[in-house]
Amino acid sequence: MDTPTLKQSVNQQREKLTLLLGKALLKLAKCCPPIMQLRIELEALLEAELPNIGYCKHLYVLDAQGVQVTANITRTGQDLSHFARNRMTRPYMQEIIGHTDFKLSEAYISRNKKRPSLTAIQVIRDESGERIGFLGADYDLRELPGSLGVYQEPNSWRQIKGDPAIRGGLFLQHRTESEMDRQLDMVLPLLQELILEHGVFHGKLHFSSNRGTIWLVDNPYSYRILNIEELCDPDICLAYPHMPYTQRAIVPAQQIMPVFNLFRTLRFADDNIYLRAGSLNVCNGMVALNFSCDGSHYLPYDEFLNNGVKFWFGALGV
Repeated sequence: MDTPTLKQSVNQQREKLTLLLGKALLKLAKCCPPIMQLRIELEALLEAELPNIGYCKHLYVLDAQGVQVTANITRTGQDLSHFARNRMTRPYMQEIIGHTDFKLSEAYISRNKKRPSLTAIQVIRDESGERIGFLGADYDLRELPGSLGVYQEPNSWRQIKGDPAIRGGLFLQHRTESEMDRQLDMVLPLLQELILEHGVFHGKLHFSSNRGTIWLVDNPYSYRILNIEELCDPDICLAYPHMPYTQRAIVPAQQIMPVFNLFRTLRFADDNIYLRAGSLNVCNGMVALNFSCDGSHYLPYDEFLNNGVKFWFGALGV
């Protein structure tokens, strides 16, 4: 089965939330028609039902023209500041007119709390089926339940073009030999050793600026920055306790150096188009590349190795 895209995952989550939230709002909306002209009774109804509308932050009623006819009913009482507010121009109202009786809005940043939020709108109809108003409910995204787990990034090649100004001046610049360029026979084996024997699962080399960044299995929340002197000094292995190659790795140990050697080749292959930075994550198997044209590429390690050098000068599209 193909891994869903980020947009597909978001849509699946929205479908589940629609099922979760829609039933309760429909039930409450059916209680509103007899008292639509009675503000006090409407607010009392909303206050009584708010605990039954799971995760809801604000509950309110609008008339058929989208003007709010109740206060915002909250968990701490009534918020009168929104009474008589015309919400018809809000995006979630435009999306519901003439299309459906229930709409869960796209996420937006709330005006007051400045937090990602959703609004659900349920049409209120009288016995004849005429639309006489709307029931609105606001939700804070951080309080809604997650039902799909963490989104899984697909392992497929992705190209991201960078700054057009850099691309436009590409052939006016030339690679300048860096200290790391001169020390790669030390740097590459040392980074491989840190990955295989000292718990590093993600390593990135910044060839042009003579530095590296590493992430360790036992402390993945913090990265370490290594300067060129440290990247050339085998003694740094003493700073990181021995740890066998992580069992979570999907990159075979014997493929690490071929990846690094291809970094070296792409660094020196051309004076105008050259690799500025490259990284390998052995747990998700992804290689990331940044070139002098400011283009970035992300792809699985095996695809990277199989493509070879010639592929890249066509893929860069300069």
